Amino acid sequence: MAYADFTLDTLRINFGLTLQQSVLFPQLAPVQVPPWLHETLVKSMPLALGSEKARSEFIIAPILLALRDINANRIAIYSGQRLDSDPARGLVGECDFVITTTPPLPIIQTPIISIVEAKKNDIESGLGQCAAQMLGAQQLNQRDQTGIETIYGCVTTGEAWQLLKLYETVLTLDTERYYINELELILGALQAMLNEYLPRLTR
Repeated sequence: MAYADFTLDTLRINFGLTLQQSVLFPQLAPVQVPPWLHETLVKSMPLALGSEKARSEFIIAPILLALRDINANRIAIYSGQRLDSDPARGLVGECDFVITTTPPLPIIQTPIISIVEAKKNDIESGLGQCAAQMLGAQQLNQRDQTGIETIYGCVTTGEAWQLLKLYETVLTLDTERYYINELELILGALQAMLNEYLPRLTR
């Protein structure tokens, strides 16, 4: 078993997760979109229609790079990296994207956000995979005693973005969903997740 094999129900049964829904950021502040991101997406969006890999490269990656720019490069973004935290329980496999609070290194350290690209443009089908990767990140932080208690996640088609939050054994699904025509809200939601870690990022 690997991250992609999990559903929310199997995670609930196997790991004792409690599932709930709530607005994660009720007072979400939009973030100004860098001009270069607007220009990049205008050029790349027509190329992103062909495949999941194209959406990852032409939509998702530029948005994450803009988030890194906004935060003065204080986060690292990993793409396609393995996060094997508990092979015996199936918490293994590659991650589409992982954001950490540490500088880029050959291995993932201090993971805080896991981003899953939805397969076949189906957000719901990616929720179990994302939550499993969040559990893997949680276990890695606990093992390394990083002091990080909350893990965030996101499932995205590129055009739609669904947030998740894991604290202890409670997994919260955001009742809001953010769309590419409101790019300032997507960046605002990603920034709201990072804001919980800003004291750590400024060290």
